[in-house]
Amino acid sequence: MAVSSSSCSSPPILSPLILNTKTNLASSSSNSSPFLHLFTSSSSSRTNRSSSLIVSSYTKSETGLASKDKKILLEKYGYDVDADDYFSQSSSKSKRRKEQPKMKRGKQVEEDSPDEVKPPRTTHKLLQVLGGTARRTKLLSPKGMDVRPMMEVVKGAAFDILQAAGGCPASLRPGRWLDLYSGTGSVGIEALSRGCSEVHFIEMDPWVVSDVLRPNLEATGFLDASIIHTVRVEKFFERADQFVGNTGPFDYISVTPPYTQVDYEVLMRQISESSLVGEDTFIVVEYPLKTDMLDSCGCLVKITDRRFGRTLLAIYGPTWAQKKRR
Repeated sequence: MAVSSSSCSSPPILSPLILNTKTNLASSSSNSSPFLHLFTSSSSSRTNRSSSLIVSSYTKSETGLASKDKKILLEKYGYDVDADDYFSQSSSKSKRRKEQPKMKRGKQVEEDSPDEVKPPRTTHKLLQVLGGTARRTKLLSPKGMDVRPMMEVVKGAAFDILQAAGGCPASLRPGRWLDLYSGTGSVGIEALSRGCSEVHFIEMDPWVVSDVLRPNLEATGFLDASIIHTVRVEKFFERADQFVGNTGPFDYISVTPPYTQVDYEVLMRQISESSLVGEDTFIVVEYPLKTDMLDSCGCLVKITDRRFGRTLLAIYGPTWAQKKRR
């Protein structure tokens, strides 16, 4: 509804007022029905001067403007009230999302700054081959805790037990070795040094393979007797035939995973059900405290279970090897 009052016959000249779309315009009217003052009109003459007032009614919306008023603003001045309100709400939402910290498993995760450069990974020579043809050869290992090699006291005890169980205390029975979670390769290299004919190294970290494992094999002269698989252990077992072919079971398997990143029950079941394990296979497993290890692994029985501080060592093998140790 529009109401106008004018005392002159000349048509009014309309001029827009600057509108504030965020202001509650209904508060300016004392009547129950709100009004929005959109236009003022004026007419001038030489003899008298009068003014006209044009008032428009509207229905209040979320932005404080009626749809008719929004249309006038859009057509005459190119100002889209709804778009402005939408983008202001979107920007505030995205801002709130950015301000919220990243959460992972209920814990706050610190985000790395894009300008922050991670220091290069480095190595040092703290390991060595304990016995055999490459005895006392120094081996590379990464600095830090991202790769945790088997302690030398544990490694030495494991090979002493294997040699005694195999009936030859001076060296290992010749055969093929599968080194799971090989890391530095110290276990597989020890096996080659003590008489194994071939070792398959399973390591998923390309940097460890190129900067640690391969240089260690070159330093000991065992590169030609080694096969490196840069793959996860789970994937290796799923596609074992593709990686090793139909060469039959391994004679030895070493299992030295990062303690907190594996489920030993699932891992040992996967190994026991694999065709890579035979009736005469020996399996060396390093595991932490508070981990329950079964007395058997498939057709193999537990030969020994020893503790070295917080590290435990279990060795599975054929029943005839258990009788020899007794």
